Amino acid sequence: MPENVNFLSNFIHNAIDEDLKNGKYAEGIHTRFPPEPNGYLHIGHAKSICINFGTAQKYNGLCNLRFDDTNPTKEDVEYVDSIKEDVKWLGFTWDDRMFYASDYFDKLYNFAVELIKRGRAYVCDLTAEQIKEYRGTLTQAGKKSPYRDRTVDENIALFSRMKAGEFADGEKVLRAKIDMASPNITMRDPIIYRISHTQHHRTGNKWCIYPMYDFAHPLSDAIEHVTHSICTLEFEEHRPLYNWLLESLGFDERTRPRQIEFARLNLTNTVMSKRKLRQLVEGGYVSGWDDPRMPTISGFRRRGYTAEAIRDFCEQIGVAKSNSLVDVAMLEHCVREDLNKKTDRIMAVLQPIKVVITNYPADKCEYLSAENRPQGGGTRYVPFTREIYIEKQDFMEEAPRKFFRLKPGGEVRLKYAYIIKCTDVIKDSSGNITEIHCTYDPDSKRGGLTAGRKVKGTLHWISVSECLNAEVRLYDYLLKNETDAAPVDFIAALNPESLIVLHGCKIEPSVAWAGAGTKYQFLRQGYFCVDKDSSKDHLIFNRIVGLRDSWAKTSRKK
Repeated sequence: MPENVNFLSNFIHNAIDEDLKNGKYAEGIHTRFPPEPNGYLHIGHAKSICINFGTAQKYNGLCNLRFDDTNPTKEDVEYVDSIKEDVKWLGFTWDDRMFYASDYFDKLYNFAVELIKRGRAYVCDLTAEQIKEYRGTLTQAGKKSPYRDRTVDENIALFSRMKAGEFADGEKVLRAKIDMASPNITMRDPIIYRISHTQHHRTGNKWCIYPMYDFAHPLSDAIEHVTHSICTLEFEEHRPLYNWLLESLGFDERTRPRQIEFARLNLTNTVMSKRKLRQLVEGGYVSGWDDPRMPTISGFRRRGYTAEAIRDFCEQIGVAKSNSLVDVAMLEHCVREDLNKKTDRIMAVLQPIKVVITNYPADKCEYLSAENRPQGGGTRYVPFTREIYIEKQDFMEEAPRKFFRLKPGGEVRLKYAYIIKCTDVIKDSSGNITEIHCTYDPDSKRGGLTAGRKVKGTLHWISVSECLNAEVRLYDYLLKNETDAAPVDFIAALNPESLIVLHGCKIEPSVAWAGAGTKYQFLRQGYFCVDKDSSKDHLIFNRIVGLRDSWAKTSRKK
């Protein structure tokens, strides 16, 4: 478990404290994280992971990882593997407590039979459309199914035949017998088993009936001796069914699980629907589930976000009872705060233009000392030659008065190096600038006679002959607008500039052997990460975040 997880007081912990005070759960606190293996986890799941594993850690309890694999039509081993990797990467462990709802299929079937025997479940022949019609509305009570009064023996026989595969998909379902006039529509005889002749990724063809999530969830919790089932707010209306099932099957009130809901995470400019994320992947709008634009944990990891930053973000946003929209700039702030302490600084020119220092020896290459980090990061040596690259935007031929970068007749300091002065501008036949000619002050280097001479601008640079070429990918938000609410045309709302690829960027040679995931701060540019597809012959860097921190500025104003 991560050592730097903080546990601020919240209403979930207050509820647990009250339970313990009342003598409940004497054997200790036990939570679970129950993802569906039908997609990759996203940042919203990271919040749930931190809450569930963190709560268990706070109370010296246990937390299970349990896969809710009750819908084989959408599940895959790929998703199981990715979920395990994500939870571990975030810094949490389940030890030997990894389970699947499918582990309990036999027990869940027997629980369903027990409900039938107690007169609390029945086999229904209505179609899905008819069940929806009979359910009623928020202002109108539902109607009883004509099959609701089947005898116990009839229901047991039909349910057994469903299990044996005698009926087609959708031909029959098993429903809980509760109250068709309940003000909570969830309690109007919900479906608890359906027929699906689909091969399961773990149980194969053993089963052709599968429990619904609302049935499997509370009973799996009870089987695992979970004490607190912490889930998102959309399950609040399902809590009465959760409790009804446990009560109907005779689980002890003092030890059976208690469901507590918290507000899900919504981020500005971010797609937070697994269905929409799947649409992006399957439609080819992104390169995959780990595309660095995706809010998936694997996407953030590939982009260069750190587990520490994500945990810090989840802690800072807190645990609330009502849904709200969190500014994505807050997440980026947490990433910057963490990377600022960890990453080496290097120089990279993303849109290069050549500068020729005419009075510098043509055959000379000197290595200048450069700081890796402001404090305690050591030093490295960067090559300096007659020809260097600077950023195109750092030169302006007709510059305004307050332009303090390079301009004709103007002086700037090159980071770690000399002061240069622009003496000439070389253009091609079309009038495009091809080279900038400068002279340098040889005594202005650190330790030189004029090292203390002040100029207003300082530029980063790269040696032309000693640099490395790189591809740099600049990532932006997937959605153009700031709300996560689904627009009518979701695809039309995508940001066409969510990815800009720059070729021919120039990087310090010190990064030649950097492995995938290595992070740097490019001076004056932002934080960047070596992509997993990078190689020595084709360096690829992903921009993690820029240097500007709008959230920090806003927070200080508050």
